[in-house]
Amino acid sequence: MPVSEGMIAGLIDLNRADDEGLAAQLTGQLRSLIASGRLGKGHALPSSRRLAGDLGVSRNTVTYAFEQLAAEGYLEASHGRRPVVTIDGGERIEGVRTVASSPRSVRPRLSPWASKLKQTDWPMSYLAPLRPLRPGHGDAREFPKEIWGRCLRRSAVGAARRELGPVNRPRLREALAHYLATSRGVRATADQILILPSAQAALTLIAAAVITPGDEVWVEDPGYPGAAAAFRASGARVTGIKLDEQGMQRIADLATPTLIFMTPSHQHPTGRLMSLARRTEFLRASRPGKTWIVEDDYDGEFHYDSRPVPALQGLDAHGRVLYVGTFSKAMISDIRLGYLVVPPALVSTLEIAQRHIGLIAASHIQEALAEFIADGHFLAHLRRMRRLYHARRDHLVEGLERHLGEVLTVEVPSGGIQLVARLKRGRADQAAVKRLMEAGVVTRAISSLALGKPRDHGLLLGFAAWRESEISAAVRTMASCF
Repeated sequence: MPVSEGMIAGLIDLNRADDEGLAAQLTGQLRSLIASGRLGKGHALPSSRRLAGDLGVSRNTVTYAFEQLAAEGYLEASHGRRPVVTIDGGERIEGVRTVASSPRSVRPRLSPWASKLKQTDWPMSYLAPLRPLRPGHGDAREFPKEIWGRCLRRSAVGAARRELGPVNRPRLREALAHYLATSRGVRATADQILILPSAQAALTLIAAAVITPGDEVWVEDPGYPGAAAAFRASGARVTGIKLDEQGMQRIADLATPTLIFMTPSHQHPTGRLMSLARRTEFLRASRPGKTWIVEDDYDGEFHYDSRPVPALQGLDAHGRVLYVGTFSKAMISDIRLGYLVVPPALVSTLEIAQRHIGLIAASHIQEALAEFIADGHFLAHLRRMRRLYHARRDHLVEGLERHLGEVLTVEVPSGGIQLVARLKRGRADQAAVKRLMEAGVVTRAISSLALGKPRDHGLLLGFAAWRESEISAAVRTMASCF
C-alpha cells in the first residue's frame, strides 16, 4: 500500500533522550524505509517544512537528513522541489546491495571515545547553510585567489623535486614564528610550531596527549562546543566556568584542573576581551607542568578599535600555555590549515602523537602558504580585510539599532568577525533562530552553546562574510520576523 505524504511522519520514531542526535536518527530511519521498500522509487517525500512541522523538529534537522540521503544516492533533491526516492528496496547503490533494517535495528558496539563524541555533538546551527548572517566565516569572495593559485602551482611543481620531508614544513614554521611574534606577541621558536589540518585537530591532539580519563577540565560557559567535545571524548570531566565582562572568571582555587580552555582575546561567543590583569592572574595561579592552559586565538587577526592585547602565551614564562590558531578565518576555510604552538617540554611528545594519529596537513599546501606569507601577500590581505570587516561591523550595528532597536541590544565587539545581539523582554533565542532560519537568515542561539542550563541568551550574528547590501537585506528580513 503506498504511503501518503501525511503518513510518513507516523513511520518515524524520534527519541530526544537518545545519545544519537535527531538528525542522525531521522536519516537512518528514512534510509531504512527506502531500503525496505516502504518508500518506493519515485515516491515524493514531504517538503522539509511540512515534515519538520509533523515531527516537531527544526527544519534544519530535516534538511540535513535529505541532503545526506541525496549524497548517498537514495534521494534526488533540488531547490524548490520535494525530494524523490531514486531506488527500489534491494537495488544496488554503487555496487553494494542495500540491506533493509528496521528503525530499531541493533546498534554497533562503540568505543567509549566514540560514544562520548555522540553525546557531545555540536549544535545543529553549525550545519546550517552559508547564508547571511551565519557567524564564523570570512568572505572567501575577497580572497586573492589568483595569487594563491600561483603559489599552489609553484608548490606542486616543486613537489616533484622534493623528497618526503618533515610533516611540519620548516619554511612555514619559520614564517609563522616570525608572524606570530610580531603580530600577537607569541614567544616561540620555529620547532615549537606544529602544522595541523585545523584548529579542531589541535584540540584533539592536546586532549590525546595530556588528558587522562577522569581529569578535570575547565571551559568557558557559554563557549566553543568543539573544545568540550574533544576533551569529553578523552574521558575528561568538563566543567563550565561562568563569564563576566572580562570573559572567563578566575576561580580562587586552581589546584583541581588538569587543563583550562579559554578564548581570551575574543571570547567565543560573546566577544569579550580578557584584561591583561585577568590573564596574569590565571598564569600566576596555574601550576607549572600540571595545569595546562589552552589559548584559542581563533580570530585574533581582526581588531578594529584599538591595538590588540598580546596573546596570553607571550606572557607565559613557565611553559604552561598551548596556543591554537587557524587560517580559516583570515584566508578561506577550504585551506584546512591550523597550527599549535607547544611549550618546549611537550614538543617531542606532541610531534610523535601528531604522526601516530595522522593529523598531518598536506605538504604542498604548507609550502604554498609559506610562500604566500614570505612574499607579503598574507599581511596585505589582512590589512585589506581589517578595513572591510570593520566597515561591515559598523554597517550591521547601525542597521540593527535603526530597525531592531526595540527588540535587540547590540554588543559591539572591538574585533572578530561576529557580534552578539541580546533579545529584550525575555524573548527566547532558540525560537528566534528557528523563525529567522525559516525566513532565510542564519544566526546562532547563544543558549545553544551553554554547557549546562543556559544562563546567556542572545543571537550570534556574522558580519565579515557578507557585503553591506546583503547585511541590509538580512536586517530588513529580521525586522519583519519580530
